[in-house]
Amino acid sequence: MLWDVHCHFPRNWEDPDNPEYEKAVDERADALRAAGVTRASLLCGGRFGMTFDDALPHARRHEDLFLPSAHIDPEEMTPQELRRLHDLGYRGIKMSSVRRPYDDYKYFPLYQVAEELHMPILFHLGVLGGGVDYQITHPRRDPEAAKSILRQREMAAEAAKGGGGTRGAMRRGGMRDISAMRMRPFHLDTIANNFPNLPLIGAHMGGTGNYDEAASVARWRHNVYFDLSGGDTIERHAVERRLVGYEIGVEKLTWGSDCGNDEIGFHVEHLEQIFKDSDLSKDESARIRYWNAAEMFGEAEPTFATE
Repeated sequence: MLWDVHCHFPRNWEDPDNPEYEKAVDERADALRAAGVTRASLLCGGRFGMTFDDALPHARRHEDLFLPSAHIDPEEMTPQELRRLHDLGYRGIKMSSVRRPYDDYKYFPLYQVAEELHMPILFHLGVLGGGVDYQITHPRRDPEAAKSILRQREMAAEAAKGGGGTRGAMRRGGMRDISAMRMRPFHLDTIANNFPNLPLIGAHMGGTGNYDEAASVARWRHNVYFDLSGGDTIERHAVERRLVGYEIGVEKLTWGSDCGNDEIGFHVEHLEQIFKDSDLSKDESARIRYWNAAEMFGEAEPTFATE
């Protein structure tokens, strides 16, 4: 069994006016099942795509696979609305690209409700990716990278022409008021100390550059976990920097795809290789594959050692 804690609701970025959501969700479900995923936290809503109410029927088309999670903006979400989403059937929360640090007191009422309703929260951590990955390529030597950056510039120019000043451009895909300093693993330490029964998942093992912070928080906070999503670089670091089962215990790790349909299978293969390279036992691997997430989302009872 394999649980994907970081599965985005599919969206047609190239042609947003013709999303074909039903087809896209079915294709995402097919790709997940083909890769061996048996449960997936489907991240619905957010700043793009369908409303929470409209997304839910699509998630329910594959109830055996998808567990709906709401991608919220904590500046706009109210505790009352979060309760309504839970009543609708949302079981978890995703947060990213926040305007304040995650542990800002303004967000505490949401965390209080999430703890009460037992809605685990997945937090993006570190630098927000997307576009050209300059670690592995550059537009001067890669035609696809060149197309990507030119397209980004076109979108920014179109956004600026749309009016509304700086904030208008940010809303339409130009300038982005986003900072990795607001999305650090140490923020989860604050939240965990104040809401000790709220499961917290930090994406990407804390994000490149934050591994030590992530390991430190995972070491001492019972309700903090990290996922292994983030692509080839983070998967490589998981082994090279001895993060899995050494710096971060196997009970504190989960897996997430956070990618397109055509990449899910490859990342499942990479996960299996991480288990081998990290010399994990079958039981340790199973914790990361499935049981840690199942316990967080209430589909398995936590176990405690006895004498």
